[in-house]
Amino acid sequence: MSRTIAAATSRADVLSALTFAARAFDFSFVTLLVKPVGQDELLGRILVHTTLPSEYIQEYDQNRYLGMCPLVEHLFSSMLPRTWTIDAVERQHAGKLPSDLPRLLRRFGITTTAAMPLHSLEGERFLLRFDGSRPPLELPELNELGMIALHAFDVFEKFRRTERFSVPSPLSARELEVVRWTAQGKTSVEIGQILSLSDHTVNAHMTNAIKKLDCVNRTQLVAKAMRLGLIS
Repeated sequence: MSRTIAAATSRADVLSALTFAARAFDFSFVTLLVKPVGQDELLGRILVHTTLPSEYIQEYDQNRYLGMCPLVEHLFSSMLPRTWTIDAVERQHAGKLPSDLPRLLRRFGITTTAAMPLHSLEGERFLLRFDGSRPPLELPELNELGMIALHAFDVFEKFRRTERFSVPSPLSARELEVVRWTAQGKTSVEIGQILSLSDHTVNAHMTNAIKKLDCVNRTQLVAKAMRLGLIS
């Protein structure tokens, strides 16, 4: 597996290797997620790659389950791989899970999960998940899968960073300036003073940038701009 990942020539090759690894460990699906921003409650918005059925994602998002899951915040902030079964989660978080969520998971054959927290050089937080209906993982299996995940993500990130620098920025120079200052915590008024613009003009640049990057607010805009390598 390590040789296959090391020999990858594209992000698609890495993702194919992860799909093969999932099957080797008797998992059905593999998913790479980026940490949700602000009040984002849609799984579809934080997916980098997944082999999950589109019907599952649609139903999951229709019910806004992402914002109701008690594990999400902890998983993205953790440094260690974790594994669980839906039965164990139901027992541990009785009364905190939406009643229909376990039924949805079981209907799509997701009863056991292994999750690997990952971090990019820019500080972004990702999560690589393996899902399926296999028995609970033993610690040696989890450790082995964790090493595969780290290696694959390292190679994946190298390709991603290369692609960032080879693709022209979708934002204008002025829009990038506004986003950079926003990332540093400046308000529209403060940015206007720095760039000698009215706050109305600053807000117009911000609105354009939000639309171009398909975001819903400034927080998500800054996070996505960082993820795309448009700002550091």
